[in-house]
Amino acid sequence: MNRGPKNLITDVPGLKVGNAGDERLKSGVTVVLCDAAATASVHVMGGAPGTRETDLLAPEQTYGEVDAVVLSGGSAFGLDAA
Repeated sequence: MNRGPKNLITDVPGLKVGNAGDERLKSGVTVVLCDAAATASVHVMGGAPGTRETDLLAPEQTYGEVDAVVLSGGSAFGLDAA
């Protein structure tokens, strides 16, 4: 795969990215929005990850299209973002 002009995820046609953070809460959120439904998958690692509905995107599942992906931090604050 060739690099885009800025070597950023936003170089991919059809993707938009937005983010926000709060230093006081030490939390933030990033959203990757697709112009059209996109094929997606997930691999979750770690001892105690907090996820929401990621099982639907496991590689062995048949459902694999998304309109957006939300990545968040801050423990319970992050799960509320979804």
